[in-house]
Amino acid sequence: MAGGRAVIWPGTLLPLVTLTAWIAGACLSAGAMLWMWRNGERARPDRIGLMVASGVSALWCALGAALGAEHGAVVIAAAVRNLALIATMFCLFAADGRTASLKPVRPVIVALVLVQLLQPVVVLVGNPVAGTSPGAHAVFEARLLIDMLVAIGALMLLHNLYAGAASALRPVLRWTGMALTGIFAFDLNLHTLAYLGGEMPQLLGDLRGLFAGAMAVLFALGMSAAGPRVQFSPSRTVTFRTLSLLLIGGYLAGLAVVTKSLALIGGDVARTSQVVFVLVAILVAALALPSTRLRAWLRVTATKHLFQHRYDYREEWLRFTRTIGRGGTGGASLEERVVKALADITESPAGLLLMPNEQAQLELTARWNWPTIAVPAVAGEFALSGLLEQHNLVLALDEARGGIDHQGEAGLVPEWLMEAEDAWALVPLIHFDRLVGVIVLARPRNPRQLDWEDFDLLRVAGQQLASYLAEQAGQQALMDASRFDEFNRRMAFVMHDIKNLVSQLSLLAANAEKHADNPAFRADMLVTLRNSADKLSALLARLGRYGSGQVAALAPIDLVELARNIAARFAAAHPVALTRETPVRVMGNREALEQALIHLVQNAIDASEAGSPVFLDVSSEGLNGTIEVVDAGKGMSPEFVRTGLFKPFVSSKQGGFGIGAFEARELVKAMGGRIAVESRDGLGTRFAVSLPLAEAVRLLGAGKDDISTGQEVA
Repeated sequence: MAGGRAVIWPGTLLPLVTLTAWIAGACLSAGAMLWMWRNGERARPDRIGLMVASGVSALWCALGAALGAEHGAVVIAAAVRNLALIATMFCLFAADGRTASLKPVRPVIVALVLVQLLQPVVVLVGNPVAGTSPGAHAVFEARLLIDMLVAIGALMLLHNLYAGAASALRPVLRWTGMALTGIFAFDLNLHTLAYLGGEMPQLLGDLRGLFAGAMAVLFALGMSAAGPRVQFSPSRTVTFRTLSLLLIGGYLAGLAVVTKSLALIGGDVARTSQVVFVLVAILVAALALPSTRLRAWLRVTATKHLFQHRYDYREEWLRFTRTIGRGGTGGASLEERVVKALADITESPAGLLLMPNEQAQLELTARWNWPTIAVPAVAGEFALSGLLEQHNLVLALDEARGGIDHQGEAGLVPEWLMEAEDAWALVPLIHFDRLVGVIVLARPRNPRQLDWEDFDLLRVAGQQLASYLAEQAGQQALMDASRFDEFNRRMAFVMHDIKNLVSQLSLLAANAEKHADNPAFRADMLVTLRNSADKLSALLARLGRYGSGQVAALAPIDLVELARNIAARFAAAHPVALTRETPVRVMGNREALEQALIHLVQNAIDASEAGSPVFLDVSSEGLNGTIEVVDAGKGMSPEFVRTGLFKPFVSSKQGGFGIGAFEARELVKAMGGRIAVESRDGLGTRFAVSLPLAEAVRLLGAGKDDISTGQEVA
């Protein structure tokens, strides 16, 4: 009795706590095994091994509760559990594709298994000699040495496993590796203390079962898809207040230790020193604790070291810069490196780069590691481009599929992106408030939801990438302008020579009229020479008009008649057929339109096999008339259509100058029309030339005249 109360510690309470800890460990281990059996990911390489280890751990804890921690059956059960854990580590090595390089590791695993198998031998052989004190101590030390060797070897294996693991396997190893490390580190410390102290530490030994059960729970937690994303995230307020309490407690503990130490000196000096120290400590606390600078320093230090961001910004920036700067001959293009640089940030395995065309529609420019996704010719309408440009909005496609709408984007995301389950996010590339492009990121191997840190980092990285793309476009424009200057200088010499030739032919025609003796010969020569002069004059007119962006006066054109004439012109060289002859009259310049169509038909013939016809299709849609040039030739890649088809001096034909398609587009644009193109490698190409209907132009012109007249009358 002590003060009228019975003393039950440690005589009664400690055995009860020990029994409870072993039973709790058994229940946790058994529950973890059942959970992994029913809900664990069946594709996990460590599932079977961890289930066996958890089941044996439950048996070991139950035997420990019933027989005691030092019983031979309990020791053998612990050894079997360790063997199951070692087998699990071997399965993880094999799952990472490193079975071919396991030669240095296999001897360690075999040695661990053999050492662990010595434990039952020591237990069985040591029982007869355990009755004597020296024999029991020798058996005890042998068991401890075996457990220490197994723990050290297992920790070494775990280090090699995680350090050399591929990035895709590290999320699998995170929780499993944490639990395995905890088990073997606990065993190593426990058995080391026991070996040095000559006896098993009572408290740590009694908690072995409970700790093993907790680690089994970590096995089960890591076995689920949501496991690796679970992390401890205390609020900052709670953290700062807890840190403050710890500092105050440490201050008071230090104060007590120093004052007690001074008391050991004894005498008046000790009492005086205690008083002086207490006064100084109180003064320091009074000055330091209210300090704003000190509190700010503590807050920043705690934020840096206690709150880990998702990204290591230094490493991300270095990797980002290396990816963008890794150019050179034969390497990936800047567009592909741009996609890879952004995809690496979120660990996305693939991505696409879409860039706006002249109508602000998004078109495929480059793809990285994503050959399977089908992207239409128009990947996104101008409304989506305008929304992304206006709000600099990073779109989480899972939210769009779920009906979540932030800025009205739900109805603008194209259907092909909504149907592509691998498509994860849209990141706009904004340069000086102008949309340079959009990157589509594939879903990461470890799926997760985008959060505020993702949005901020992707937005900033997108702006940086937009500047690189804009700089490249500016450099390309300067190069094109330089080549145009060279081209124009050459054309000036050509025009000069042609002018001289026209003058000579005209003079020859004039002299022939005066001096030819044979009237028939004279007449024939005059016709020939005048035709030649007329043709050269027409060529001069076209050359002088080239690149000016202007055409002569516009007039109604019968598209069916024009298509028939073009088909007849090429009939002798290659079959050209009309598939549809809808009567259509458009407004344009016949000579310029014919020249543009001749370019397109000639390109289609060059891309087609001999005898494979080229088709002309005349139709009307809305206020426009359209003539299509369709072939089943070699086709073009989406990247070439986007970046090279309508650029001068870039040609897909051997020895081509790259002017035809560019000139055709410029001529059609000058008439108020446009050219659309769809092409697939190996399947063929379709060019569609659209011009406004003549009747629509007439009605619009009449409406403008009426409005102008009405204003004047008013």
